[in-house]
Amino acid sequence: MSGEEVIKVSFIFPNGDRYEGESFKSASGVMVRTGVGKQTTANWIVYTGEWHEDKMHGRGTLQFPSGVMYEGEFKDNMFHGTGTYTFRDGSTYKGQFHKNRLKGDGAFTNTQGLVWTGEFHIKAALGLMMHHNV
Repeated sequence: MSGEEVIKVSFIFPNGDRYEGESFKSASGVMVRTGVGKQTTANWIVYTGEWHEDKMHGRGTLQFPSGVMYEGEFKDNMFHGTGTYTFRDGSTYKGQFHKNRLKGDGAFTNTQGLVWTGEFHIKAALGLMMHHNV
């Protein structure tokens, strides 16, 4: 994106998705989402945050109609870095993500408020410690 002018746009895609935010026109004339913007899909999935070369990249929030939400860092359209994932039932995971997977140090809090901390490895989380409120 060297030298291109970033402009504010409001765009509706052929599939019904909507984008409002910053973008630039590529050398081939295509509008490329870059900067800060909000995209709402036709099925009401909403991403608000940073974009880089048409991908969710940087800090942002992705909300689903089911109540599931991710807030944190994105890289190449994936949860990547530090973030908070809120599950449909209200339980949360706060910690590290790697390519859409829970990976690294984190804390899982269930709906009763019990907190487990430790190192998460995709589907495994060996050696987690439960914290008690005394």
